[in-house]
Amino acid sequence: MFNMKFKNFFIFLAIIFSIPSFAQTITKEEMIFLTSEWKGTRFDDGRPKIPDQLLERAKLIMVDDAWTVLKNEGYLNQFEYGWKTVNNTLMTGRAVTASYLPSRPDLEKNVKERGAKQGRKGNTNSWPIDILVKGDLYVADAFGKIDGGPIMGATLANSIFSKSGNGVVFDGACRDLQEISQLPGFNAFVRDFHPSFTEQMVLMGLNTAIRIGKAIVLPGDLVIATPEGVLFVPAHLAEQVVSTAEFVTRKDKFGFEVVKKGTYSTGEIDSQWSEEIKIAFLKWLEAHPELGKMTKAELDQVMSKRTW
Repeated sequence: MFNMKFKNFFIFLAIIFSIPSFAQTITKEEMIFLTSEWKGTRFDDGRPKIPDQLLERAKLIMVDDAWTVLKNEGYLNQFEYGWKTVNNTLMTGRAVTASYLPSRPDLEKNVKERGAKQGRKGNTNSWPIDILVKGDLYVADAFGKIDGGPIMGATLANSIFSKSGNGVVFDGACRDLQEISQLPGFNAFVRDFHPSFTEQMVLMGLNTAIRIGKAIVLPGDLVIATPEGVLFVPAHLAEQVVSTAEFVTRKDKFGFEVVKKGTYSTGEIDSQWSEEIKIAFLKWLEAHPELGKMTKAELDQVMSKRTW
């Protein structure tokens, strides 16, 4: 009987600790299911963990080239434009997603009471910030609300930046533009700025699939936020997208140089390369170590998939 009581007690503990620690999240199993193409390291909750080095490499590529790679892979709903920003700072990071809905009294009461029991503090718009780590980029669907819609002000902006080293992408608004603009390295891509506070809004999803304008975003996506717009790269395609875009940058610089010299024509550079051009490119790349290294096998591989 004594052993049976202990057995039941441990079963109870197993059930308790298998419940997601945050009320609005999906389960780890669902996270892995939705991002099943990702084969790399994951965070404890199952979110794909794109390497920091890849995040840094993504800062140097052209978003147009990255968009083209995704388009050629059939990912047509990954880019959104038409943003207002604090400055022209480019950001890259792993998506932490949040979804907000217009509030209703019973729903907000239940969500906040459950959050309080789990140790959550403050309004629900501060909860996503609590889970940010370095390299994350907070992306929120705030249903485009402006007046009464800011889900971030200067205080939360400082907290976000201290935890993630990044800013935010909000399909909605933020406030305190004058103060936020004095935070070096921070940027916010929003629909607009407004002096009001968060009103009649409640967090209904954290690290779930969300919609940002015409784009779909999954937790762990590589976010590339540029003055041209924001691209959401599925985690499993991040290496391919960055590597290909890096090559396009090298190819363009090489092409500009040899075309100006008259060594090759634009037609030769803008189509499949001959072995002669490939060898010339690799020799040129050796003379430009700042652009990185590339083997003949890697060049053949990327050229074999060339559709740009």
